[in-house]
Amino acid sequence: MEPTKTDLRTVHLASLPDQRAAAVPGGACIDDDRMELTNAEFAGRVGAAAESLRDHGIGAGDVVAALLANRVELVVAMFAAWRVGAAFTPINPALTGGEAAFQIEDSHARLVVHEGPVPDVPGVATVEAGALPVRPTRDDDPAATVGDALALLIYTSGTTGRPKGVMLDHANLTAMVAMITAALELTSADHSLLILPLFHVNGILVSVLSPLAAGGTTTITGRFSPSTFFDTIEAVRPTYFSAVPAIYAMLSALPDDLRPDTSSVRFAVCGAAPKPAELIARFEARYGIVLVEGYGLSEGSCASTINPIHGPRKSATVGRPLPGQDVALLGADGQPTHEGRGEVIVRGPNVMRGYLNQPEETERVLGGGWLHTGDVGCFDSDGYLVLVDRLKDMIIRGGENIYPKEIETVLYGDRAVLEAAVVGRPHDVLGEEPVAFVALRTPGSTTPEALTEQCRAALAPYKIPRDVIVFEGLPKNAVGKIDKPALRRLIARAPDGSP
Repeated sequence: MEPTKTDLRTVHLASLPDQRAAAVPGGACIDDDRMELTNAEFAGRVGAAAESLRDHGIGAGDVVAALLANRVELVVAMFAAWRVGAAFTPINPALTGGEAAFQIEDSHARLVVHEGPVPDVPGVATVEAGALPVRPTRDDDPAATVGDALALLIYTSGTTGRPKGVMLDHANLTAMVAMITAALELTSADHSLLILPLFHVNGILVSVLSPLAAGGTTTITGRFSPSTFFDTIEAVRPTYFSAVPAIYAMLSALPDDLRPDTSSVRFAVCGAAPKPAELIARFEARYGIVLVEGYGLSEGSCASTINPIHGPRKSATVGRPLPGQDVALLGADGQPTHEGRGEVIVRGPNVMRGYLNQPEETERVLGGGWLHTGDVGCFDSDGYLVLVDRLKDMIIRGGENIYPKEIETVLYGDRAVLEAAVVGRPHDVLGEEPVAFVALRTPGSTTPEALTEQCRAALAPYKIPRDVIVFEGLPKNAVGKIDKPALRRLIARAPDGSP
């Protein structure tokens, strides 16, 4: 039988589990290290979880949160939320209780599916993932959900330090899935290996929704480990996976005598941050896997450009626009252009409806009908996008976005701190790591160790500065602002931050 694709023009994602179960009930669907579900079993779990949500009073217009590590139940909860007409917001399980509570409260979630501790937020119900029913007792049809109904709330930190809820509706997701399946040529023969976290759009869209919509399958892994990754590849036999540069760096650094069987893998995707051309070439040559580099934002549902699987792949670029999207540069005159350098702007049905409860920030980012990415780029002669720099100060550590302002706010919480600035320091494996520079009101009034502990109590582990460097006074530019470019140059010359 020829591989087939789900017709995304007629199948709503909320109905996808039922559609798959009706087509091939005994076919493989999704699995993790604890369970393997057929299409019928997956649809049954989604229906049963939807019943549980309805019994808790969840319906159209509500929000369901999940505080879970990578596991099948997270995907079940997401589809169950959509089945009852609710939206879904996944929470990074590495967040502190206070950080998780903020997302629950800001999203107005009415129920949290969780494992382990969960913040106590008044008026919010909780359900343990292990307690979700596995078989429906009623024959409830999916709610009639229109395309502009909210589907996902993905939280991403902002330059103000306040996390922002990216509002993606069902039309956004359907458009993004169609673009990904076309660009990656996905069919029912494809088997995705998910190794990225499911609180990011990459994990959800590239590794779960797209293969399932194409009729394929997904295997969910837990925490990534370079020492066991290729054992998983040989055991699972996936056709593709998506990862960030830090993962490819770790895999490329494995002992030279390691020669895994990667014959099942027809390609791998790299996103989240630009990857050095030599690293791409080294990975492809060593493991025989085609590596395609792409670029996108949560605000664009996931991806906006990608190098083609077949055809010229340019490792110094992030590829060409996905079908259905316009990608341009903001010219000096404020108009879209493809000439010279400028801020990368994106337009298409995949672009978010806005930030939850932040109309001014929404207007700033979506002004003029384009998504303003904050990244500077240019196009080469073949229309491939080259990322030049970032307008924002965002640090990307191992694929995780870190916004300095959030860390600086915590540092300023210590009254001994007069000035604070956080910048990214290059790292061979992770890409970047945060380094904090502080000036104290009174010399000796606190220590780098104490400030690090203060960050540890308030921030997720990946956000904690790897060094806190105390200066008598931080450098300033001509208008009196802290000169972050000077600090970046300083740590580039002397990684320990010494003058």
